[in-house]
Amino acid sequence: MPDSLLTPIPKHGPRVVTRIYHMNLRELLLAHLRDPNYKPANEFELSSRLGLNKKQRAMLAHEVRLALKSGNYLRAANGRISPRGANAEQPSTPEKRPVFTPTRRGPGFPVTPTPETYSSRPTTGGAKVPPRATAPAKSPASAAAPAPSRATARSAASRAPARAASPAPTRAPTRAASPAPAPATSLARAASPAPARAPKAVTEPKLGKGELVGRIQFRAGGSAFVVRDAVLGEDAQPALQVFPEDTGVALPGDRVIAREFPGRKGRRPGEKIGAVIRVLARERDTIVGNLRKGRREFVVQPDDPRFSYEIAVGDPAKSGLSPIPKEGDKVVIRLGEWNHRADALTGTITSRLGRTHEPRAELLGIFLKHNLATEFPSDVEREAALIPDRVLPSELPGRLDYRAKVVFTIDPDDAKDFDDALSYEPLDGGEVRVGIHIADVSTYVHPGTAIDREAQRRGNSTYLVGVVIPMLPEKLSNGLCSLVEAQDRLCKAVFLTFAKNGRLRDTTYANTVIRSRKRLTYKQAYAFMFEDDLAKIRALPLPAKHQTGSTGRALRDLTDAELHDLQTWCRALWKIAARLRKDRMANGSLDLDMPETKIFVDEKGYADRLEKITHDESHQLIEEFMLAANEAVARLTRTHQLPSLYRVHDEPDAEKLEEFRGLLDSFDIPVGDLSVRAEIVKLLVILAAHPQGYTLRTQLLRSLKKAAYRATPDGHYGLAKNDYTHFTSPIRRYADLVVHRVFDTYLEKHAGHAIPPARNARYDLSRIQALGEHISLTEISSAEAERESVKIKLLEFFQRELDKSPRTPFLAVITDVRPNGFFIELVESMTFGFISTNALTDDRYVPADDGTMLVGRKTKKKFALNGRLSVVVDKVDRFKRLIDFRPAD
Repeated sequence: MPDSLLTPIPKHGPRVVTRIYHMNLRELLLAHLRDPNYKPANEFELSSRLGLNKKQRAMLAHEVRLALKSGNYLRAANGRISPRGANAEQPSTPEKRPVFTPTRRGPGFPVTPTPETYSSRPTTGGAKVPPRATAPAKSPASAAAPAPSRATARSAASRAPARAASPAPTRAPTRAASPAPAPATSLARAASPAPARAPKAVTEPKLGKGELVGRIQFRAGGSAFVVRDAVLGEDAQPALQVFPEDTGVALPGDRVIAREFPGRKGRRPGEKIGAVIRVLARERDTIVGNLRKGRREFVVQPDDPRFSYEIAVGDPAKSGLSPIPKEGDKVVIRLGEWNHRADALTGTITSRLGRTHEPRAELLGIFLKHNLATEFPSDVEREAALIPDRVLPSELPGRLDYRAKVVFTIDPDDAKDFDDALSYEPLDGGEVRVGIHIADVSTYVHPGTAIDREAQRRGNSTYLVGVVIPMLPEKLSNGLCSLVEAQDRLCKAVFLTFAKNGRLRDTTYANTVIRSRKRLTYKQAYAFMFEDDLAKIRALPLPAKHQTGSTGRALRDLTDAELHDLQTWCRALWKIAARLRKDRMANGSLDLDMPETKIFVDEKGYADRLEKITHDESHQLIEEFMLAANEAVARLTRTHQLPSLYRVHDEPDAEKLEEFRGLLDSFDIPVGDLSVRAEIVKLLVILAAHPQGYTLRTQLLRSLKKAAYRATPDGHYGLAKNDYTHFTSPIRRYADLVVHRVFDTYLEKHAGHAIPPARNARYDLSRIQALGEHISLTEISSAEAERESVKIKLLEFFQRELDKSPRTPFLAVITDVRPNGFFIELVESMTFGFISTNALTDDRYVPADDGTMLVGRKTKKKFALNGRLSVVVDKVDRFKRLIDFRPAD
């Protein structure tokens, strides 16, 4: 915008009206909002100040919505518009304090109901910005649909809670290990929320014509959508779109009654527009955010940029907290009653978490927001203390002894626990038996015990960047159940016997005891698979001690004979796994594996480095055997009619696929009918080589349905399998523990194994179904926490880049072009950001006629869609979670 347009505008007078003819309404509004003397005003007051006529007033509401959507402005509870963070001072230098890292995790929160009580563009930083996104915003279908399952631990088909939406998880993720714990730090005290209010009884409302009940979700600009409650026997309906001024007193996640506006339709087929009529129940009554001094009072700016209201709080000095919260602190507030939109939204400070943007404070904020228990209840700790530290001889009868046979593990560098191992046995006649050995958690966690109840409540472990909130106490998750090198461990195993021609000939099942010969990382396994020079293999480093539960022996300490054996075993197993993978893909399995950016932290918990993790052959080796074991156990429980959990992925909706096809058309990618599996397989081949393949594959995943747990074997669309379950990660997923208990029932009934009564779960279909619903919800909750953790740590990493001199250059690809700049994606870290035309200082750039590039008026230099350039970080806004870049010098 020219500087002449930023002249302060008086409240009234002919000068304002005259200026309308020299500048459009958007420029006029923005100039007024940027005026240093601007006072917050609603639309009516703005139209009066700007001297608008009736027609122009109607246009003003639309321009205000766009201004709010930019994230630079906020609508207060009384409807007045103000710049985000106006008059906010920068937080002072963080206090020097020990950085907390939990070592004991457990209850900081009330126990949620057991499963039996259950009935049957995100903003960027690291967040992904969909290409060609247009206002008002995208459909909630994308918010509720699968996110890409990246290859942190076990590929697209192997991520468990970390990618709740992943269509094919088999082996749960492990992330950077927790830094060393700081002494004398109590997370339970710091993160413990204020006592919860007693919930008000809510009766199901009677609905009028055009009314619906659902849950409202907001976007950064203040607009929202209401996801309708599912109605038995009816097809899912598109979400109701709601403009900011029609959201009433609803807050993110609230359950509301909304009414459709007759005759008004949204941008997508079947989409309608409406307004919130009444709030039935608040999603939460506590908010985490940054404390700052407003014009006349202290306010809290919520961490979630989609929460567009600032919350007025009293004087922190009167909060009764010690130390007294001060400006720049991250605090927890309890929301007050808010019944009228014209009233201010208020709250009371209940706790101080630390300085905003410190790792410890950010971590505590995530714990509170997502109700993550950071310590275990005392009865769980007491039970865990009674568990032995090693495998006892009395536990060995009835198990196959594999301690002297070839068994080893392959895991990420930063694996915290190890729940699967492979054995390799050449047999007579050229046959080979491969054993998939999974940690036998069910031997130590019996149904109905305190440990079992807490594991069931949590549903799964949660993997934040640098920290894990485990499902099981550390004595089990990192100790007796973890298949560490050179220690006896109990397992459940699926044995696959392959004929000389590579075809699967036989499948058997057993309980085993193993002793892993070597803990390999993916990088080490890859070297054994493809590197012939043992000296180069021996030079590979160990993973960092503070990032993993076990480093294993260094390769440099192994003999040539040991290295040669590992090389032989890895290559032999890959030969079989490659055949399994080829057959699976030929059967129509979707290749949704994509590279992932893993964030590693230093010993103080700060984001230290980014590493692109590619789903290479070492990952695929493990993935194929985990998939095979999961399929075999699912087939076993189905054919023997044993009540069990299954991992189900339904076929996608044709409407969603057609909508995605429209997006592909805008990229000139020709496709056929995507409801035909073969067409999706062809498309994935095209996207693998496309400059924006990662983004488009992400959009494809969002067009598919979310995988879930059920009591019925309804098949898995993504994997093209009729039988599929989760069996391979019982340390991290309660679903797998349930399946292990069903596995024991099979061994008892059909293989003559004696199962102690204390370990007999005796599941029935109704209980299994309730468990499936509960675990599916906990999986989603963990995935949301993990995504937020990644966003925060990416912002932290790039914030620290600003302090470097010179700044690190990153290779980027242009993903979307706008008149005021273009979006980019960093090639290595797959982080999204924006380059404003203001950062292009060598010329004045304007859009080309087709909108696919910006062109310099003098130099004719072009920044075109899919073009590549080197960039450096320019600005990081950690409140709005945005990263701006500029071309590297």
